[in-house]
Amino acid sequence: MSLLAGDPRVLSVGAELFADSVRAQAVTVRTVDWRPPMAGSENDLARVLADPRRSAANSTAVDRMLAVSARLVDVVPAGDLLGLGPSDYLHAGPPIDWDRASGPLRGALIGAALFEGVAASPDDAERVLAAGSSISLAPCHSRSAVGPMAGVVSRSMWMFVIEDEATGRRTYCSLNEGLGKVLRYGAYGPEVLDRLRWMSAVLGPLLQTALRARGPVDVTALLAQMVQMGDEAHNRNRAGTLMFLRELLPALIGSGAPAGDVAEAVRFVAGNDHFFLNLAMPACKLALDAARDVPGSSMVVAMARNGTDFGIQVSGTGDRWFTGPAQVPDGLFLGNYGPADANPDIGDSAITETAGLGGFAMAAAPAIVRFVGGAVADALATTSRMYEITLAEHPTFSIPVLEFRGTPCGIDVTKVVRTGILPQINTGMAGRAAGTGQVGAGLVTPPGSVFADALRALAAAAPAVC
Repeated sequence: MSLLAGDPRVLSVGAELFADSVRAQAVTVRTVDWRPPMAGSENDLARVLADPRRSAANSTAVDRMLAVSARLVDVVPAGDLLGLGPSDYLHAGPPIDWDRASGPLRGALIGAALFEGVAASPDDAERVLAAGSSISLAPCHSRSAVGPMAGVVSRSMWMFVIEDEATGRRTYCSLNEGLGKVLRYGAYGPEVLDRLRWMSAVLGPLLQTALRARGPVDVTALLAQMVQMGDEAHNRNRAGTLMFLRELLPALIGSGAPAGDVAEAVRFVAGNDHFFLNLAMPACKLALDAARDVPGSSMVVAMARNGTDFGIQVSGTGDRWFTGPAQVPDGLFLGNYGPADANPDIGDSAITETAGLGGFAMAAAPAIVRFVGGAVADALATTSRMYEITLAEHPTFSIPVLEFRGTPCGIDVTKVVRTGILPQINTGMAGRAAGTGQVGAGLVTPPGSVFADALRALAAAAPAVC
């Protein structure tokens, strides 16, 4: 009887025309953005949703992710840390070889070969890399590391070491070079190599000395503060960078290093708004690595791109990559560059979105639209939409404009397939041709097929339900 009491109310699913007609009759209407699941996924979806392990498994994965407290504990060269020889290179995204490598990834590998002295010229480097017999390529993710854009790491580059205080688990990332013509965007000119040499000879050792004198830096705490200060930790890291510099500045000044070196290092970090990105990324990976390998969990633990393929990894399917074609971002371009100059999406930096930052936290950083395109309303709408495909709200990363609601985190494969809503990533754009550097920044989503493929694997591993 209570259902018939009061004013009539209507729930409208589908065409807005119906809702508009009912509203015209002064009836309260609530519209629901419903759409059928991805084509061909019905049986897989039913099997995974019926998996008796799924709910508890996802709760476990989320709890493990949220329990991680990331601290910067050291800065060291990659060679000994990651077991890299002169011809061993790590790269962003899922596995790939030279033949399928994109222009910016090739450019970054050429630059790394020149930097390590295994080649005397770009042409010589390309010949060595194309031959393949004397080099080794592996994803950063395979060594507990992440790298922005091309993500190329060679033995002489210095790495941040991030540690979970409770478990001792560690992840790693290189130091950030800045924007424009830099190695991670595929540039390898003399200015790129000179910068890398200075970072190896001066910046890395200075940061190491200062950090060891000061003690660990709480990166998770800095992430929480910067989200409330207007950063989303992917393409906007200004507050995070300056807070990090504040933490290290006394120890840098007291390091005993030449005053000129200290001043140059401070100018470099302070003038590079993206410097903190390379701390945010391994902190996010540390949290998501804790959520790996939970049987039955449908939570995404990595999203990464190598400039050719977009890949995801899921907690319940181990280290297996589910890949599809990387897409070209839609956004703003530098100078005279345009869409034809942009390479498809590249980089491990979507680990920030996977952890509930980046595109998922755009409501906290509306100014980001001036860098990637769109309007402030788009930033708010993006974060609101991401709640539809996630398992939790992050208790540490809260958004002031949403009454301090936690950012959406824990992407659920089943929710992506059921709704058709794809994770939103904001990203830089590298030039399609090797050696170009950065050409713009914008927004991109993964290919939907990778989530359907991951769902199929989860369905195959699900126990039979009578």
